[in-house]
Amino acid sequence: MTIVNRQFVFAAVANNLPSTRVYFSAVTDVPLPPVDESADRTVARASGIMSFSLGLSRVLGMLRDTAMTAMFAVSIQTDAYGIAITIPDLLFMLVAGGGLSSAFMPVFSQLLHTKKEREAWKLFSVVVTVCSLAVAVLIAVAWALAPWVAHFIAKDKTDKAGHNISALLEPHIVEMGRILLPAQFAFLIGSILLATLYARRQFLAPSLAPNVYNVGIIVGAIVGGLSPLGIAGMPWGGLTGAMIGNLLLPAYFMAKTGSHFKPSLDLKAEGVGKFFRLLAPVIFGFSLPSVVQLITTYFAAHYSEGINTVFRLSNNLMQAPSGIFGQSMALAAFPVLAQFYAQKRMDLYASQMTRSLRTVIYLGVPSAALMLALAPQISHLIYGYGKAAKDGHLEDIALTLRIYAPSIIAWCIQPVLMRGFFSVHKTMLPVALSTGMTAIFIAMCTFCTSQGLPFTSLAWSTDIAALLLVVILFVALEKSVAQIDRKGVFKTFGKALVAATAMGAVAFVAAYATESVGLGRHRLVEFLCFLLTATCAAWAYYFLTKRLKMPEVEYFDRALAKLNRKR
Repeated sequence: MTIVNRQFVFAAVANNLPSTRVYFSAVTDVPLPPVDESADRTVARASGIMSFSLGLSRVLGMLRDTAMTAMFAVSIQTDAYGIAITIPDLLFMLVAGGGLSSAFMPVFSQLLHTKKEREAWKLFSVVVTVCSLAVAVLIAVAWALAPWVAHFIAKDKTDKAGHNISALLEPHIVEMGRILLPAQFAFLIGSILLATLYARRQFLAPSLAPNVYNVGIIVGAIVGGLSPLGIAGMPWGGLTGAMIGNLLLPAYFMAKTGSHFKPSLDLKAEGVGKFFRLLAPVIFGFSLPSVVQLITTYFAAHYSEGINTVFRLSNNLMQAPSGIFGQSMALAAFPVLAQFYAQKRMDLYASQMTRSLRTVIYLGVPSAALMLALAPQISHLIYGYGKAAKDGHLEDIALTLRIYAPSIIAWCIQPVLMRGFFSVHKTMLPVALSTGMTAIFIAMCTFCTSQGLPFTSLAWSTDIAALLLVVILFVALEKSVAQIDRKGVFKTFGKALVAATAMGAVAFVAAYATESVGLGRHRLVEFLCFLLTATCAAWAYYFLTKRLKMPEVEYFDRALAKLNRKR
């Protein structure tokens, strides 16, 4: 479904701004900041592409997890795979991960949009050359340190009987971690390639990259499950998918659309110094969204067999709405926000940021309500196949997902706020705030494990940290960057919460009734009942928010009108 970031409004021609209008809320008649319509259309189109792409990526991610659990159950093997991923993930974190593109794109975009195209491609050449050398060295170091990392994380891992199984796990963790290490070159250098495409508002290649990667892992899981390769097939599939999707495809699209690269180590080239200044706090900080999975993996290893996989699977489900709504809106709005900053139009910046926040809240709140109400049904539909259907961990996944549900709202909002800082070349403040919250999160997890609290306490700690981080980032963005329409954002949240509560109650009652009459005993019937329940709940949310006169409903009205015209 295309996600469009617009208000339900009446337009009036604004003063002497030829390409902008002033909008008035249909509810309050209070004038909102001027909107650049061409930028709004760009964000709407890009958001639609990225929503579809990230939605498909999340679906493929679920199929990836389904294939893994069906072939290998929720077991020691899947725990080993989940821990093995932390070795390349640590490398990804050390070189900033997503921060690499977030630091690069505003500088590249500023040069590109101020008629300095030659300097922009010079910057690109230097950054790719330097980062390629740095990543190659770090891969070699990580390869050598893999046994130490595996032991550090898995040293306390036990089976269901309480026996330590670290000696059994660690060789497999090291093997799979080393297979995946070269994929980090594709991810990190590919992120720079993709950033140039984002800056030029080309979204097709970025939309394909994660999907190719997931397809590779799915194929690897199936091949591994049916052959002596075993679960090692998954990292081999991931490596293949990363190289094709994150490196070769972006390079092809860049060559096709006219890009320029010449290896260079000219650190004095325009923009290079600024890029590294923006990148430095991201490298030396430990942003909570970047490391929450790594930290959870470490502390989950203090619990028995299967718990690492339980957290990974429930976290993947919880993050699905964030990927579809939060990440897509953030990625779509990012180049536009960067352009407004470059053009010194902070009024348009503030307006775009406000609308982006209101949209993700409108979509994130009902997503959280549905996850809370339908967690058992979702877990069983996605993971209840093959060996996983009999290992007894589906209830643990559903319970953890329900605990995670409230933080879905925060994970949807967080990427938009972070891109808001990055688009104005401010990386120090958000990373410092996020690093502080990471320290608090680690302290909470340490307390939970040291006191012998149940594994669900780690999920509660994640919720607290995520919600606090969003509040802190919102206040900081208002004070240091631009004044956001706080009243409008809070009004959207309040009305969405009322409607989503009613929607969640409808979904919960429908799911309970389905289980009571035994309709969930057959897989196809179970799926159809779930689909009907989710659809009815979504319509309930739509009509309630329409009744509450929420301006965000206008998109769905236009989509339905367009569909009727086509018919």
